[in-house]
Amino acid sequence: MSKQEILQTERAIALVKKTFSENLCDALNLYPISSPMIVNEGTGINDDLNGIERPVSFPVKFLNNNHGVVVHSLAKWKRIRLKELSLDAHEGILTDMRALRPDEDSSPIHSIYVDQWDWELKIDEQDRSLSYLKKIVRLIYQSLLKTEEAIYETYGYKRTLPQKLSFIHSEQLLQLYPNLDPKDREHAITKEYGAVFIIGVGHKLSNGEAHDSRSSDYDDWSTISEEQYHGLNGDLLVWDYELDRSLELSSMGIRVDKSALEHQLRLTDSIDKSKLYYHRLLLTDQLPLSIGGGLGQSRICLFLLKKRHIGEVQASIWPEEVRLQTESEGIQLL
Repeated sequence: MSKQEILQTERAIALVKKTFSENLCDALNLYPISSPMIVNEGTGINDDLNGIERPVSFPVKFLNNNHGVVVHSLAKWKRIRLKELSLDAHEGILTDMRALRPDEDSSPIHSIYVDQWDWELKIDEQDRSLSYLKKIVRLIYQSLLKTEEAIYETYGYKRTLPQKLSFIHSEQLLQLYPNLDPKDREHAITKEYGAVFIIGVGHKLSNGEAHDSRSSDYDDWSTISEEQYHGLNGDLLVWDYELDRSLELSSMGIRVDKSALEHQLRLTDSIDKSKLYYHRLLLTDQLPLSIGGGLGQSRICLFLLKKRHIGEVQASIWPEEVRLQTESEGIQLL
C-alpha cells in the first residue's frame, strides 16, 4: 500500500469518527464527555462482559496496594456518571472509550485493543419497553446511514447498508434456523436482510441455551417484552461483503432496574455481587434508569471503508503468523 493510500485511509477514519459521533449526539441528545481508562478493582464498576475475560490489573502505589484495572467497557461507570451529572430524562453522554481485552481472539474482526463509542441515555420508567428500545436502535442506525453517505460522497466507498433495519428476537431466530449454531444463525439472517438487530441476548432460549452470554448486571435480558419474549437488549449486525460474514457493530440495551438486577443475579448464581459498590447503589435506588451500549469504532471503520482486517484501521499488536498471513494477502496492518 502506498503512502498516499495509507494517508487517505487515515483521513477517512477521522471522517468516520467525526461524522458518526456528531450524528449520534444529535440523534440521541448526548453530551460528549471525558471517561477513564482505569477504574478501581473490587468496586463492581468494570464491565464483566460475559464473566470470564480477565481485566488488565496492576498495583497502584497510592491505593495502598490495591489494584487498578483497565476497563473492558464503561457500561456501569456511565450510569454512575449520569447520576453525578444530574441529567434530565432523555439526556445522555457519549464517551470515546479505550480498553484492553487480553483474552480477545486475534482475527480479522478482533483485537485486544478496543475502541468504541460508549453511550448512555437517561430514561423514564415508561421507556423500559421493547418499543422504546427499537426506537433508539433505529436512531442509531440512521446515524450509521448518514455516515456511510458522507464517506461515499467524500471518498467514493460504496454504500451497502439497506435503508431499513430489520428486527428479530433470538428465539424467533432459533426457530427459523434450528439446525444452526448461534453464530451461523447470525450469518444467515444478516446475509438475507443486510442489517439486523437481534433482540434478547443473555436469557436461555427454548433449547436451553442462550443466544450469547451477557453479564447479569448491566443489560436487562430477563424481563418479558411486549412480544412475550425475554429481553430488552440486543446486538446490531450488518453484512460485510468484503469478509462475507455478519459483523456485530453494537451491543446495547435497556439497563437493569433493581428488580431485574436481583433476578439476574439469582439466575446467574452471582448474588455475592450485591455487596459491591456499584450494585449497592443500584439496589438502593441511587442510580437513574437508562439505556446504553457500545459501538465499535474500528468495526464501523472496517465496515464503511471496505477493509479486510481490523488492523487496517487501528494500531494494535498481532501474532507474527497473522502479520505474515496478511502481508501475503496484500493487507498492510497499521
